[in-house]
Amino acid sequence: MAWDQAGFTTLFLKWNRRLNLIARGDEGALASRHIEDSLQLVPLIPRGVTRAIDLGSGGGFPGLVLALATGIAFELVESDQRKCAFLREAAQRLSAPARVHPVRIEAATIAPAPLVTARALAPLELLLGYAAPLLAPGGCCLFLKGARVAAELTAAEARWHMRVERFPSRTAPDATILRISEIARVPTQP
Repeated sequence: MAWDQAGFTTLFLKWNRRLNLIARGDEGALASRHIEDSLQLVPLIPRGVTRAIDLGSGGGFPGLVLALATGIAFELVESDQRKCAFLREAAQRLSAPARVHPVRIEAATIAPAPLVTARALAPLELLLGYAAPLLAPGGCCLFLKGARVAAELTAAEARWHMRVERFPSRTAPDATILRISEIARVPTQP
């Protein structure tokens, strides 16, 4: 499926001048640092996924970009109302199969989906707490994580059972993509 990356870029840069969706200094690297970072998740999405939830969608990375590039219907969860205005306009203007939920993640009332994504949102231990109630049985999470991924995994394993697959990022040498499934809380000891 071809998508209108030029149209997205033009609209994004227009809104970025008003909202600072990304740092102004990063505008020149929008494609390589933000769009390509999101698109590297495409081959990791399990076959047959038709619906997904993106947590902390911000400027549309990765959820809106993935909706545009794959045609998968994304629920975009973002608490910043100004960023939600951008997400709504971008989804409408670019015909993205995306719906914006202007709430905090903990307050989101969305039916669980087979895929949950997030980028630069929270430490893994907290992120799993956000994602677990929104993940359908048998589904998986795709999380873009930075250089502290090993420490985050160690901390998360104290509270969560999970199956973890790691993939090197193609856009940042110290970053990792985590595909996590079979998520369950570790029972607390009485």
